[in-house]
Amino acid sequence: MDTVSSAQATSPAHLPMVRCVAEAGLPTRFGDFRILAFTSDADDHEYGVAVRGDLRGADSVPVRLHSECFTGDVMGSLKCDCRDQLEASLAAIGSAERGAVIYLPQEGRGIGLANKIRAYALQDEGLDTVEANLALGFPDDLRRWDVAAAILHALEVQSVALLTNNPAKVAGLRRLGVDVRRQLPLRVLANPHNARYLQTKRLKSGHLL
Repeated sequence: MDTVSSAQATSPAHLPMVRCVAEAGLPTRFGDFRILAFTSDADDHEYGVAVRGDLRGADSVPVRLHSECFTGDVMGSLKCDCRDQLEASLAAIGSAERGAVIYLPQEGRGIGLANKIRAYALQDEGLDTVEANLALGFPDDLRRWDVAAAILHALEVQSVALLTNNPAKVAGLRRLGVDVRRQLPLRVLANPHNARYLQTKRLKSGHLL
């Protein structure tokens, strides 16, 4: 699929304008993908999207919206389950006929890397993840899903099966007009370093863990 030429459509009026500006093949340990770069008029970020198969007009497309996590995705931190969820999503989609992983520049639930590390320091002192964000003057979650919704629209996805443990992500996409047919929880193993983090996500944020 030549996505650069086919994903130039404007977004619906209630969503940011997005544009696919680059595309190439991407063989990975999880399967063969097309890697796309999107820009948006909502901000100056670049959004990476790994696409498998032809998504145009497809229903119940497996989709993962993954917020970047430098400490987990890149450095392999044991304090969260981000890398485990990303790899589980890539493995599931890599073995499917079609699907997409949209990688969102929303480090630390939207508070940025430096503030995330400050929150880590507060967690070392005994606060949980929600308490640490609040202590820094932030809400529990600052992430946005409108650009992801616009990218799904540009890719002409009709409906999605969302790979997530977070019901708020499902609700957020639905409010933006995305037809989320199913929620597919990602089951990953806890470890001694992230057990409290996962418990907090379950008890305070309603994650399906």
